[in-house]
Amino acid sequence: MISNTIDRITDDIANNQKLLENNSTLSSCLVVKKANTWVEEAKNRPIPNMLFSELWYEKEVCILFADTNLGKSILAVQIADSISRGTAISGFKLESDPRKVLYLDFELSDKQFENRCSEEYQNHYQFSSNFLRAEINTELDIPKEFKGVEDYLCATLDIIIKNNDVSVLIIDNLTFLSSENEKAKDALVLMKTLKKLSQKEDLSILVLAHTPKRDESKPISKNDLAGSKMLMNFCDSSFAIGTSSQDASFRYIKQIKQRNTEHLYHSENVIVCSVEKESNFLEFQFVEFGSEKNHLKTFGSSDLEERDEQMKSLISEGKSNVHIGEIFSLSEGAVRKRRKK
Repeated sequence: MISNTIDRITDDIANNQKLLENNSTLSSCLVVKKANTWVEEAKNRPIPNMLFSELWYEKEVCILFADTNLGKSILAVQIADSISRGTAISGFKLESDPRKVLYLDFELSDKQFENRCSEEYQNHYQFSSNFLRAEINTELDIPKEFKGVEDYLCATLDIIIKNNDVSVLIIDNLTFLSSENEKAKDALVLMKTLKKLSQKEDLSILVLAHTPKRDESKPISKNDLAGSKMLMNFCDSSFAIGTSSQDASFRYIKQIKQRNTEHLYHSENVIVCSVEKESNFLEFQFVEFGSEKNHLKTFGSSDLEERDEQMKSLISEGKSNVHIGEIFSLSEGAVRKRRKK
């Protein structure tokens, strides 16, 4: 009797020990340290540098989104060129040395790309050797275990990054990698893949994304990004491009999400640029800082024509840009732009 009792107690102790061991194994997915230890260890890591002002920092997964034909690819190529050279875009900040950039271009053909960086296919713009561009290999035989080219690319992207010694990745655009990105499950898998890649390879990632057709009379918000809830949750930062009612060539850039800085480029301080091609490079040129409400759509086409005629008359009378801007609720930069026409 005593022997059986001892055996049962021994078995209970053994089972409890196994349970403790299992619980210990389960809890190992968390790295638990004192808060002060985290801070001390973090002190030894470098402070993230700005890659595109306070809009995108090193080691971040950042999303740039806008409606179709507003210049996402134009700006992204300009940012890639800037980082590859280690030279800031005029009006913006860059804190890093020249970096190797890989631009995954799923939007333009090589001829379309050439057109944007040349003068009628002559006098071509010279990029840095740090700027790598990639297209999908149309002759690729995809292994059977992968669902398609998008699945295969996501699975092999880390190898491409290592082989080319890349530290900055720009993906143009999200729709190619996940045609179902409006669905929460697909957006979650994609963003987790990019976050894991960023952390594993110390990679800075900029992802371009479309917005559904939006009301241009309303301010841009995170809700304008397709699949916004899951995508916004898993990115570190985000900014958007909006169209301007002040001039057809004007765009404004608005900060949507940030973690490494305060919210600087909000509705009352958007970055206004014009899209220009003065020689052989299509680019965003900084104009001024302004209020988003001044760029939202308020006029019909007939109203715009009438406004332009009135502006011409005021300009011929010698009125100042500031005075004319106050009359039509336009920025000084928009009036200055019209004077050049």
